[in-house]
Order: sequence, then C-alpha cells, then structure tokens
Amino acid sequence: MDKAQYTNLAKAWEFTEEHAREKESALIAAARESAEQSGQPQGSAAQAQLLSMLVHITGASSVIAVGTGSLVETIQLVQALHGSGQLTAVDSTAQGIAMIRKVFAELQDTTDTSLRAVNAPANVFLPRLNANDYDLIVVAGDAANYAATFAQASRLLRSHGIIAFTDVLALSSQQGGVLDAADRSGKATAMRELLTTVEEDETFESTLTPDGTGLLLAVKK
Repeated sequence: MDKAQYTNLAKAWEFTEEHAREKESALIAAARESAEQSGQPQGSAAQAQLLSMLVHITGASSVIAVGTGSLVETIQLVQALHGSGQLTAVDSTAQGIAMIRKVFAELQDTTDTSLRAVNAPANVFLPRLNANDYDLIVVAGDAANYAATFAQASRLLRSHGIIAFTDVLALSSQQGGVLDAADRSGKATAMRELLTTVEEDETFESTLTPDGTGLLLAVKK
C-alpha cells in the first residue's frame, strides 16, 4: 500500500466519523458535549453506531456496558434496544457512574428497557451475574476493565454471544499506543496482552478491526 492509499484511508476515517457525528441523536450529541467538557473524552461516533448495529444484527436483548465514563456508547446501546430487553452499565468511577445515572433517569420515562447502573470494578461486580444470560458485552475505558471482563465473558455470554473491546489500539496514549512497539505504557501493554489472550482462546472466534481507535470482536462458539 503506497502513501496515497494511506492518506485516503485517513480521509475515509475522518469522513466516516464526521458523517456519524451528524447522525447522532440530540441526546447523544448533548451527552458527548457535556462529558467532554467535564474532562471525560468520548469514543468514536462511528464505532458507537457500529456497536448499535451489532445489537440489531444479533437481536441482542441483554447487554452489559463496562466502561469508564463511556456515556456515548452506553446511550447508543440503550437506543439500539428500542425499548426492550435490559442494559447494565458498570463503571468504577464516581464521575462516570453519575453521568450514566443522570442519563438513565432522563430515559426512564421514554423507554421500557430495563436500565441498571452499577458503581463497581468489573472484577468485583461481573462474577455476581448469572451465567449464560447475556448476548453482548462492550468494554471501554481503563485498562483494568478489559482482562477482568474477558475473564468472565465465557461464563456470562450465551452461545454466539459477542464481546466487543473498544480502543484496543490504545491511541489515547501519548506514546503512540499499540502501533508503537516502544510504547510500554499501561494501556498499550494491557491491549497487547489482551489481543494475545483473546486470539488464543479456543472458546472464541475473534477479529481486530480499525474501527474507532481499534475494535476487537470475539464471538463465543
């Protein structure tokens, strides 16, 4: 692939992202702006819409969103459920869970989807959930969320259930993330280890895509 093709790929990512931002609902756009103003950077709009599409494609009705202030992805998943099923949001930070609870309170009167917001680390809360009860798990935010959630994924997911890991390339790192072999920061190191762990797990089929800042999808066999 030559330099021009790489340039076009970068332009394609920018175009797709801008297009997705234009399509965001008023609620998501307002939530994104509020979160980012409070120092909680939000993920790619195109990636959030892809996660929403996964809900539609799979017919998911029971979803877990594990994140750190991941407001946009959480709302997108709620809207994708179209008033049915249940969504559990897990955030270990006080600020993150406060934002999610505020939005959930606003949504309660307009949706029949069961919404639950839990302020706890993934490795503490997820082991308490029922086995084989979930269709989709989305993971974002702090590095600690990823391995802890994958450790429970095989138990929690139904057959053909999906776990989606966002920001797998750790591009928020000031040192270049997974793309830079010299980056040994916590998130980059954790994502390299996660890739190896997921891809070697014979109970899942997985693929890494460049969506957003790197999206790793794994389907339980």
